[in-house]
Parts: sequence; C-alpha cells; structure tokens
Amino acid sequence: MCLIVFDWRPDAVDGPLFTLAANRDEFFRRTAEPVGWWHDAPAVLAGRDLVGGGTWLGVSRDGRFAALTNYRAPHEMRADAPTRGTLVSDWLSGAARDAQGQPHTTPLAYLRHVAQTGDIYNGFNLLVGDWTRRELGWYCNRSSLAPALLAAGTHGISNAVLDTAWPKLVNKRAELGALLARPTLPPLERLIDLMRDPRLARDDELPSTGIPLERERALSAAFIETPEYGTRGTTALRVAAHGDVISVAVAERSDDNGSHRIVRPGDFERSFAFNIEREIAG
Repeated sequence: MCLIVFDWRPDAVDGPLFTLAANRDEFFRRTAEPVGWWHDAPAVLAGRDLVGGGTWLGVSRDGRFAALTNYRAPHEMRADAPTRGTLVSDWLSGAARDAQGQPHTTPLAYLRHVAQTGDIYNGFNLLVGDWTRRELGWYCNRSSLAPALLAAGTHGISNAVLDTAWPKLVNKRAELGALLARPTLPPLERLIDLMRDPRLARDDELPSTGIPLERERALSAAFIETPEYGTRGTTALRVAAHGDVISVAVAERSDDNGSHRIVRPGDFERSFAFNIEREIAG
C-alpha cells in the first residue's frame, strides 16, 4: 500500500468517524487475494499477500483497523527482514500478545509493542485503529517520533512519514477534504475514482529518495503504471456512527480478479458492509 488519504473525526456523534481512500502498489508478479473474509480468521476482512501471508489493509468485525505502507529507503533494504504485512494481520486477528500472553487491547499498546522490535523490519508506516474506542494511532520505524494517537483531521501517508508533502499526497488529501466538505457524502466509488489518477508530478516537485529520476517520476503518480510494478487495487472505507451503532462499509476496485493476472483498466469490484459486533468501549 503506497498512498493512503484519510479523514478522522473521533468526536462525531452521528455521521462518519473515518473515511479512507488508498492505493496498493506492488510488483505485478507478487500474488495476492482481493479483499474478503478470511477462512482461517473469520472476523478479518482484508486482502491477502500470498507470498508473505499478511495484508496491507483490513478491518475486523469487532472494530479493529490497520493499514501499512512501505517507507522508501532503497539503500536500507534487507532481504532477510521479516514480512511487514503480518503487523497488520496480527492486530486485526488479535494474534499479537503482551508479556503476560494477553492480546493487546488498544492501538497505542500494540504500536508500542511493534516499536520494541521495529528495527528488524524494512521501513514502514503503520496505522492502527479501534473504532469502538475511537482511537487511531500511527508509528513509523524510520521516524524519531514515538507511536502516538492521532487527533482529528485529514491526513495522508505515502512512502515517507505521515503527511510528508509529496505532490500526490498533498493533492489527494486536499481532494478528499473537498469531497467531504460537500453537503452530501460521496459514495465509496467516488473515493475510488479519486485515487485512479495517473498524472505525474513536475520534476521540480519530486522528492529525492535514492532512486533514479525516471523511476521517481513514475512513482509520483497516485495511480502508478510501469511494466513490472504499479497500482494493483484501490480501497475505499467509511466508518460511521449511528447513535450507539457503528457501521463499516468497504469497497475495492482491483486489477486482479483473483487469477493473479493484471488486467488494465481494473474493473473487478467487491463491496462489504457490516455493523461492529462488540459493545462500545466506555
């Protein structure tokens, strides 16, 4: 997952708590399953990386959420580093345990647990949420900042730390904010369309991340297209409060229908909606 823009309103009484639009960028040869309920963890709704076994973004029936992007630092990449996708799936499934063998119950506790061994992984950003607690946290293992809960606001993450002003992040964050400022909520399909944008940044706007200029140009698009690497799918997510009920709606448009062959333009769509099945935390 290489571009996430999201709006966080933890104090909302009636209406959206969290709205997200995200692109997953990956090598086309890396096999993955589209979003769906996991057979071995039935409460988890996510795509699945069939190489590493984890995922890049997902939610659970009890109100958990997590998403991950890689941090671009090509000269620091280690081939023997553990897969980062399990950092998402471990939170969603409750598999991660504390020193007493108990599952981590809050986003901040989990992020602090991850940070204890953060240096063994290649670079990443990790968002972790619990909608029933109305908590959303962020941690980057290449930042000097400690794991922290996020205040209300509209944010973005690409392949640098939270809200780094890369052109595609700045543009899509602003466009999401403008959509949400309208009197009526945009459908999830409109959020997906927002992210399917192949326009490149100007050379004078490009970051310098240690890759060749031609590659930097190609990766500056929100929707990336190169012969071997690019945007594999787009996910939109809305979490909304309705009195004491919290609803979750997810839509995905993928360029892989499950056959592990990339087809452009992607038109394989899935959508899911459910209410959180857990007592609201006090």
